[in-house]
Amino acid sequence: MTRLRERKNNREAVLRSLYGAVERNRPEVSGSVLRAELGLPDEDLSAACSYLADEGLISVDWTSHRTPAAVSLTHEGIRLMEELEEEQGEHGRAEKTEPDG
Repeated sequence: MTRLRERKNNREAVLRSLYGAVERNRPEVSGSVLRAELGLPDEDLSAACSYLADEGLISVDWTSHRTPAAVSLTHEGIRLMEELEEEQGEHGRAEKTEPDG
């Protein structure tokens, strides 16, 4: 069984991968491409996608074997990732503008 930290990391990796695809004008990613990119076993990828879909952050077309066939960020998923990107940008700027001590 996957530990909580691993499950959270898997979900974050799925979101980041899908957000990267959106930035490259690829609104939908096949499950096989996502699996290969992230190096996740089917079980872990399916669990991450199920959780994120239940949260309304991604949309998943499932295969008959209950593995992702195609995955995309929802509007809410994009908004979340944009907020995180803005927060990280602000933290980066704040660190750069602090005086050397």
